[in-house]
Amino acid sequence: MRGKKQNVRLWAVAFWLIVWQLAAVALHAAYPHGALLLPSPVSSLARLWTLASTAVFWRAIGTSSMHILGGFLLSCALAVVLAALSARFSRVEELLAPLVAAVKTVPVASFIILALIWLSSRTLPLFIAALMVFPPVYLNVLEGIRRTDASLLEMARVFRVPFSRTLRGVYLPQVLPYFRSAVSAALGLCWKAGTAAEVIALSSGSIGEKLYNAKIYFQTADLFAWTAAIVLISAAFEKLFLLLVDKIAERMGA
Repeated sequence: MRGKKQNVRLWAVAFWLIVWQLAAVALHAAYPHGALLLPSPVSSLARLWTLASTAVFWRAIGTSSMHILGGFLLSCALAVVLAALSARFSRVEELLAPLVAAVKTVPVASFIILALIWLSSRTLPLFIAALMVFPPVYLNVLEGIRRTDASLLEMARVFRVPFSRTLRGVYLPQVLPYFRSAVSAALGLCWKAGTAAEVIALSSGSIGEKLYNAKIYFQTADLFAWTAAIVLISAAFEKLFLLLVDKIAERMGA
């Protein structure tokens, strides 16, 4: 179900940047090595700009994006298919219920450590991102299917409308708002979980590895710069993906 959109206001961003800057200035004045504890927004942005001019930066972005967004897309496809099966067969829903409950409640760190026993450091982020995305998408799509207008479905049956047309004209317009709401929340979640998996597994050439190295070598400005890169990439992909969903919904009349 489409919730109320929370817009990020420019003045609010500016406020917190000023708070950050003041905190950094106060810390730098109080401690000789205050920059190691909290770099200023300006130094973090400058470091991000420097990193963005290197090939290593873009290789890490590409590696992490391939793993995390690949897991997101695979999980979305699987969640939609299984939600449709669960709506049609109650036994499928009953079978999946314990798995969905476990994924929702067990800490992501536990899944990362357990999965690392069986998976390589390169495939782990994809698996963890997919695992975290599955519950919200599955549950929302299942709810959307169940809330599909019964009168429209009955009319389609009476007039013997082909399933392909029923899917396009009835199910998709009804389910897409639920799907949109789910992926909006799941995209940020998959980046958090996927990056955490990269850090723990030390996935070679990934953003997570760069974050770990920044922590080991006390490169705090790098840590903030890479974190900003994650936020920007996640926000950009969310905008693009939701724009695609909205275009589809517009064509479907949702």
